[in-house]
Amino acid sequence: MTELDLSGLKCPLPVLRTRKALHSLQPGELLRVVCTDPLAGIDVPNLIRETGDILEDQRQENTSISFVIRKAGPPV
Repeated sequence: MTELDLSGLKCPLPVLRTRKALHSLQPGELLRVVCTDPLAGIDVPNLIRETGDILEDQRQENTSISFVIRKAGPPV
């Protein structure tokens, strides 16, 4: 699993960096993203719907939000 710590970054950087990281993954690989920007709780799931990847898990812990995203394969 690839880890991406985006703590301290403000919108739109968490989404932009998450998108870039997803592009470098192979289908089926997992990406764990940690953010402290409250807007990431809305923006990252919207990005995942847009890219067609799979949001496996989303957790809020104190001031951070973590996401586990599975890179989707090519459309069938």
